[in-house]
Amino acid sequence: MNAPIVADSVAALRVQVRNWRLAGLRVAMVPTMGALHDGHISLVRIALERADRCVVSIFVNPTQFAPTEDLDKYPRQLTRDLERLREAGAHLAFTPSVAEMYPTGFATKISVGGPSSGLETDFRPNFFDGVATVVAKLFLQAAPDCAVFGEKDYQQLCVVSQLCRDLDLPVEIVGAPTVRDAHGLAMSSRNAYLGDAELDIARQLNAILRRTAAALSAGADEADAIEDATKAVISVGFRKVDYVAARASVTLEPWQQNRNGRLLAAAWVGTTRLIDNVEIPSA
Repeated sequence: MNAPIVADSVAALRVQVRNWRLAGLRVAMVPTMGALHDGHISLVRIALERADRCVVSIFVNPTQFAPTEDLDKYPRQLTRDLERLREAGAHLAFTPSVAEMYPTGFATKISVGGPSSGLETDFRPNFFDGVATVVAKLFLQAAPDCAVFGEKDYQQLCVVSQLCRDLDLPVEIVGAPTVRDAHGLAMSSRNAYLGDAELDIARQLNAILRRTAAALSAGADEADAIEDATKAVISVGFRKVDYVAARASVTLEPWQQNRNGRLLAAAWVGTTRLIDNVEIPSA
């Protein structure tokens, strides 16, 4: 595989995409914050199935981090990321600086309602404003035909879909299945923070969620099932649970029995916050 073109400016990105467009090629985008793992690579593969060219952005977006969060220590490994993109067959890596994305005087923010309400927003109130703003910028910069997002960040996927619907952005949003390790742990760049003992704990989260989703699908009382799941997460060694919640699949409104839904959770192992979700099938 050829190494991907590396563009670190919006102008260079647009020149390359314009050339592809003139050649009649379809363009897909995979927005990332780098520290690429197998989950990211699965998104690239899906993008390549849907388009002739794949752009992967690598940008640790400061506007979606709170002052108390891990912006400074978030893993950055561009050389390794570019090699992984070469192996996967991506065509272009967009690697802008913070100054390129947010030049002096930048003063615009996009807020998305609906699916951004609750869950992550209860604990990270500025998070989705940062996500929506940077994703809108990336779509305007790269003008992709489609963009691929992982279902691991399920609320984010719903928010980005809402963003495109509401603002008539001509980008098809593709949700991709969560990639997990052999023990069921969802791939995440923050998994690198976990020691061996913490990994053993983290790998139990998905099993608890799957059992709870099955119970809800079978008619269990929602409040009781959520309480039991929360206690189970703590009992296996998680330090704190931010939420375990059942929601409607697309809108993330309160879930109703006998409807398709998602069971979402966020919990802490030591100093690392993990999120995961599973489908609640209709009965």
